[in-house]
Amino acid sequence: MDYQANLKNLKPGHEFFIGIDSDGCVFDSMEVKQKDFFIPNALKYFDLYPISKILRETWEFVNLYSIHRGGNRFTSIIKVFELLNERKEIRDKNIKLPDLSSLKEWVKIETKLSNSNLHKYFESHYNPDLEKVVRWTEAINKDISGLLRNIPPFPHAKSAIIEMSSLADLIIVSQTPLEALEREWEVHDLKKYVNAIAGQEHGTKTEHISLAAKGKYPDNRILMIGDAKGDLDAAKNNGILFYPVVPGKEDYSWERFINEGLKKFLNGEFEGTYQESLLREFRKSLPDTPLWK
Repeated sequence: MDYQANLKNLKPGHEFFIGIDSDGCVFDSMEVKQKDFFIPNALKYFDLYPISKILRETWEFVNLYSIHRGGNRFTSIIKVFELLNERKEIRDKNIKLPDLSSLKEWVKIETKLSNSNLHKYFESHYNPDLEKVVRWTEAINKDISGLLRNIPPFPHAKSAIIEMSSLADLIIVSQTPLEALEREWEVHDLKKYVNAIAGQEHGTKTEHISLAAKGKYPDNRILMIGDAKGDLDAAKNNGILFYPVVPGKEDYSWERFINEGLKKFLNGEFEGTYQESLLREFRKSLPDTPLWK
């Protein structure tokens, strides 16, 4: 299926376009997904119970509390193990970490970092450590699909989306698998307000915005809303505007957007001083250096 064709074929229905991240931005789901699904399956499939505490600390830094937050799961797990390899505690315990060189090679050549594409690559590039990654990611999807329920949007997020939908064309810009995105947005009666849902199968977030919006709207009428550096990078790479949902201040960020940010975007007052003040606050919330260093 040509997922990207769905984005290329989108036609403007409004003068403005807004891309919105999902996990950690609209839904308060990042903590529970990482702590209760990603990490337990990593401990299980990579046999890392002897370093459970260190793995959890490193994993949470990368995926929740740092500049790396919100990345594609495959690039994020590579970063986790890179940091683990640097930690003295791991060397002292003489723990053998998985060799992710095969995964790294795939990440270099593949732009659509999805579970299905990884599985296809694995079938022709068998590697026992890559098999662990495949089993890990498939278990995450199965567990989340079967167990995770009733994670609501952040307060003010739903009302903001409803208001935006009458003023701009909206799409979801995410690295979560499409099936999970569609389920979550449907369950909370939000899917009807967006023009499209783009997940990891559609390529990178930069590609999502480029395919769906660039050349169809003026750059100063295209806005990305997100909670991670990857969202900001998608905006920068496309030369468009960015509104941050600040980690730890999600409720306040959405309320401020309704009362202030959306009006400035629609009135052409967003770019410049206002956006720079938002970005300064956002960058402070995403440290680059772990506490253990």
